[in-house]
Amino acid sequence: VQLQASGGGFRQPGESLKLSCAASGLSLDVYDIVWYRQAPGKEREGISCIGLKEDYTFYADSVKGRFTVSRDNAKETLILQMNSLKQEDTAVYYCNVRDVLGREFWGGGTLVTVSS
Repeated sequence: VQLQASGGGFRQPGESLKLSCAASGLSLDVYDIVWYRQAPGKEREGISCIGLKEDYTFYADSVKGRFTVSRDNAKETLILQMNSLKQEDTAVYYCNVRDVLGREFWGGGTLVTVSS
């Protein structure tokens, strides 16, 4: 099983960035998806999730209205669209998948830096 995160980079405040997480070795359609981030000197926090049937989504208050989570099970890809970026969005972002039996897998982090 592998989750390959990509799309991180440098942006100025107000700009957008799209993160992707490519899954292999598993059937993505049986997993819920969670995006986490860890800012420098802070604990890792869950910021968004989407159910395996896309029947629910969740956003932390810090990203609500600016970030959009989506999934393409056919392409085994997870997406986090980030708009109106702020300096406080600077962090390493991780994708995580978990099924109803509690099995979970983590992707490697991708660094997002927002600075003027």
